[in-house]
Amino acid sequence: MKNTAPSFTAIGLMSGTSCDGLDIAYCEFFKHSDHWTYTITAAKTVGYTDSFVKKLQDASSMSGKDLMRFDREFGSFCGKAVLEFLTEYRLEAPAVIGSHGHTIFHTPTQGVTCQIGSGAALYAACSIPVACDFRSIDVALGGQGAPLVPLGDQLLFSAYDYCLNLGGISNISYLKNNTVVAFDICPVNMVLNHLAGLLGVAYDKDGAAASSGKSSTSMLEELNHLDFYQQPAPKSLGKEWFEQNFMPVLEKYKRLSINDRLATCSEHIAFQMSEVVGAQCLAPLPNQPKLLATGGGAFNKHLMKRFAELLKGKCNVEIPDAQTVAFKEALIFGLLGVLRMQKENNVMSSATGSSRDHCGGALYGI
Repeated sequence: MKNTAPSFTAIGLMSGTSCDGLDIAYCEFFKHSDHWTYTITAAKTVGYTDSFVKKLQDASSMSGKDLMRFDREFGSFCGKAVLEFLTEYRLEAPAVIGSHGHTIFHTPTQGVTCQIGSGAALYAACSIPVACDFRSIDVALGGQGAPLVPLGDQLLFSAYDYCLNLGGISNISYLKNNTVVAFDICPVNMVLNHLAGLLGVAYDKDGAAASSGKSSTSMLEELNHLDFYQQPAPKSLGKEWFEQNFMPVLEKYKRLSINDRLATCSEHIAFQMSEVVGAQCLAPLPNQPKLLATGGGAFNKHLMKRFAELLKGKCNVEIPDAQTVAFKEALIFGLLGVLRMQKENNVMSSATGSSRDHCGGALYGI
């Protein structure tokens, strides 16, 4: 049966803290009376060269002028990648590109967040309207500027009680007393990929190296007692927190083998996520609660096994098809772009802590 609901096409772009490439998802969204549905027509990840990854990782120490140049360079890169993507899949230009950019600074307590990927340069490279810089207005309104995905979780994945994303950083969203609650939990691929790099690989496939290592009780205890985990929501993490708080613990225990550190960090991640989810699953629900797990970390078999074991059956963990796992964030940034074009709220204050719900994002080419 043909879908007669109003539809909107969009491309969502996502570049995460794990620096594993630019995710591109071509989506069509259908607006029904009380909910949205979607299809992903095509999706791919455009990998970064090693030199480009290093440039992204070192961007926070660039001069102001060099960072502005890199902002434009990355925007042009994204625009050209979109054109090549459209040609490869023989697709027409969408109504809008919803671009997350790549986070360089994120210290919302100081009123600072910066995602490079100039919307002007992106538009100039592909001539498709762009919505970007979604976080800045939220921080200006006193919010964390993150997480932004929970609105998409509620509009597109409301069949699940909990939506857990395991990217560079893990975050969760769920409804509590008809209010969306969302926050960052802990680093995931940010730390696991860092340690895997010491083994000469981009990531620990299936968590094989971690599963062969032995978790350190003392290191695990130190990680679990980091101050962030005792803070109330809403709260968010960034590269700065990771470098200032997590990395010193990794450095302190560098005498341990890389596999042992991978095992310990995997145990830490599984524990923190299970603590958050397990605490919510104490509340009575009519049926077994369902959790949707997505993001690159959901492919880590060892990590997901330990997470499920620590949950002790309190929640049914579902890992969807590989496309949804890999491109859910890009999908949702496409939706945020559509909502921005429609002048509808696309950021929820209950998730970010800002003073009010709002319609965030700068527009170019409109």
